[in-house]
Amino acid sequence: MTEITLSALWGDYLLPWLIRVVLALVIFYVGRIVAKWGCNLMSRQLTQHGLDDMLVRLTRNTAYFALMGLVVLAALDQLGIDTTSALAVFGAAGLAIGLAVKDSLSNFAAGVMIALFQPFKLGHYIAAAGTAGTVMEVGMFNTTLLTPDNKQVVVPNRLVYNDTIVNYSAEATRRVDMVFGIGYGDDISKARGLIESALAADERILKDPAPVVAVDELADSSVNFVVRPWVKGDDYWDVRFAMMERIKLAFDENGISIPFPQQDVHMHPVEAKAA
Repeated sequence: MTEITLSALWGDYLLPWLIRVVLALVIFYVGRIVAKWGCNLMSRQLTQHGLDDMLVRLTRNTAYFALMGLVVLAALDQLGIDTTSALAVFGAAGLAIGLAVKDSLSNFAAGVMIALFQPFKLGHYIAAAGTAGTVMEVGMFNTTLLTPDNKQVVVPNRLVYNDTIVNYSAEATRRVDMVFGIGYGDDISKARGLIESALAADERILKDPAPVVAVDELADSSVNFVVRPWVKGDDYWDVRFAMMERIKLAFDENGISIPFPQQDVHMHPVEAKAA
């Protein structure tokens, strides 16, 4: 009697349920592979048609999560779970979760706006949301920046999109703004010539537009020159550092002083009063 009962239990309940579980796992595993393959194929096609990498990645990730949602529903259906009821439950839960994670939804919407309007692209150096760095990735919820000292900064998309974005890589050229002060007793024409010679000696400085060297301010203790050469974006820091050193050395070799803040203290003797 016990053997018949166990046999019936195995044949009528356990075995069919085990088969359903195995099929559900197969659907999930195969579905995940197909979803990943389909999204990769879509990414290649979009890239071949010239779509920006940032938008391609965001589209791929969104499509992958949508397909995986369908795969999960198919696996649940194989287990015998009423997907209509599941969808209703998921819908109600989604509404509650949506209210709880409204910031995440804002981040997703901001990520879509960034991908569509492209205020910057992958590899651009930007400043936004109180930080600056090279854009490594724009995900569904966050933007990842790599700082010059090799630190990863993950910033919510909504903070990036809602802030003022300074894109240092948008244009092919940049202007290097520098200020050099000389003493009031120094020869202005001589100092100008030394600066212009230093600029002309560097091949990385563009001829068009021409560098600007002009007296900008008669300050408290110095005559200030503004020096504004144009360079390729990738040469910006190298040229700035080189010009700072080269012009300082040229001034030193030719007797041009660079004033620095100082104070003169005057001591006045006071005669002692007679007792």
